[in-house]
Amino acid sequence: MRSDLMKKGLERAPHRSLLKAIGYTDEEIRRPLIGVGHAHNEIIPGHVHLDRILEAVKTGIRIAGGTPIAFGTIGVCDGIAMNHPGMKYSLASREIIADSVEIMAQAHPFDAMVLIPNCDKVTPGMLMAMLRVNIPALMVSGGPMLTGRFQGKDVHLVSVFEGVGKVKAKTMSEEELCELEDAACPGCGSCAGMFTANSMNCLAEAIGLALPGNGTIPAVAAARIRLAKTAGMAVMNLLDKQIKPRDIATAAAFENAMAVDMALGCSTNTVLHVPAIAREAEVDLPLTRFNEVSLKTPHICSLIPGGPHSLQQLDEAGGVPAVMRELISSEGGLNLEVMTATGKSLKENLAQAKVRDSEVIRPVTNPYHKEGGIAVLYGNLAPDGGVVKQSAVVPEMLVHSGPARVFDSEEEAQNAILGGKINSGDVVVIRYCGPRGGPGMPEMLSPTSAIIGMGLGGSVALITDGRFSGGTQGACIGHVSPEAANGGPIGLVEEGDTIAIDIGKRAISLGVNDNELARRRAAWQPPAPKITRGYVARYAQQVTSGSTGAVLKD
Repeated sequence: MRSDLMKKGLERAPHRSLLKAIGYTDEEIRRPLIGVGHAHNEIIPGHVHLDRILEAVKTGIRIAGGTPIAFGTIGVCDGIAMNHPGMKYSLASREIIADSVEIMAQAHPFDAMVLIPNCDKVTPGMLMAMLRVNIPALMVSGGPMLTGRFQGKDVHLVSVFEGVGKVKAKTMSEEELCELEDAACPGCGSCAGMFTANSMNCLAEAIGLALPGNGTIPAVAAARIRLAKTAGMAVMNLLDKQIKPRDIATAAAFENAMAVDMALGCSTNTVLHVPAIAREAEVDLPLTRFNEVSLKTPHICSLIPGGPHSLQQLDEAGGVPAVMRELISSEGGLNLEVMTATGKSLKENLAQAKVRDSEVIRPVTNPYHKEGGIAVLYGNLAPDGGVVKQSAVVPEMLVHSGPARVFDSEEEAQNAILGGKINSGDVVVIRYCGPRGGPGMPEMLSPTSAIIGMGLGGSVALITDGRFSGGTQGACIGHVSPEAANGGPIGLVEEGDTIAIDIGKRAISLGVNDNELARRRAAWQPPAPKITRGYVARYAQQVTSGSTGAVLKD
């Protein structure tokens, strides 16, 4: 066993003594030692209950003959960090989470691991570490939050963000917003809707590194506790069979996950995280592959925020297994021979899967959209690509042309939107918000929600080298690369320039000729760093483009 490095033989008597100082018996030390990495804390609603998930996982490991050893990681709540300097630390936390799990697993050589995340950067960070360390492992998340109820309708966190814009537009009173605030987030779990956390927890399942049900069983359900116990037992099976993460997360498995991404209409942040995870698996996954998969994978689930259905309804309809079962007959199909965390092939896992509600999970012959949920646009404004959640764009905004309204920070743009200074037809440009320029590629949920709340969602586009929350809807193109801080064309846009968007043709262009762009580039100066000390300052020096997953340089 790998843990013999720290526990077996005469020379390891001091090591065993330290383990006994914790209270472990000789029998517990002799058993396989299973690291259980978790992100329990008391600031993130998606993580506040992970102590219960942890105890359930530990129970499952003990049932199957192992000794669980828990350790913690950090986490950031993107909702609480939104629209203030804290958001600069969110994406950057992904690398710290990955590194911390790697450190724990290498300094204390566990035989296997179970990782327990829930929210936006914790799930991809833990998956990156799992593939980097490559010992038998799987993941079990904390599960999604239930939707709230307000004035007879399902509501969620993004409803509150949009409510701010409605108050500014005088279509909602402050008293109603206060009532909405109390109702929107009814309890623990990752925010209700196909936002980034739930997207990544579903894709962990689709890749095969989490058990069926991981992405959709509600946080408050007893089935979530049972799943956690099953995960504890399942990791012992993976250890016995020596099935490792890279045996599961193959190129074919990532293709399957991208198909599920398109079918569900997942967050645009998956286009950052999936390539970063694939890189740790030593799988090449260029950005262009997302378009290839999108063009042959129909969008068959219309989920919050772009549609009416919740994660709970998706779970009741059969969850990710039912979606994958339906995709078998799509043009792109699925690779059914891949291995999964159950110790069985995907084909075996899907044998009993079925769609229980054909409106929540539509047949591929009657999709919500013929193409997948995400599109990558290219053009002289985004030579290396820009990403849009096309399934959440209203039809009249799939093709749009308008004057650029240019802002060098999210705060400036937010003030202009809420101040009534943005007009129908405008294209809002928010730049110097990329991985380096942000730094940390901050999410833009506040301005995008304000646009919706102000009633401009059907007439205003937003473009940024930053990124969007999974809660974003509308014609919002993010990850524009190269970013402005690296001299990308988005940094050369001037107020009033015409920007044309054609999502169907995967095109985005700036109506300025090459000579004029060259003149502007010659006069351009890189901006001074926004943060000059600490981790994020170091991160800005080391981070790569959003088009490559915003991973750190080797």
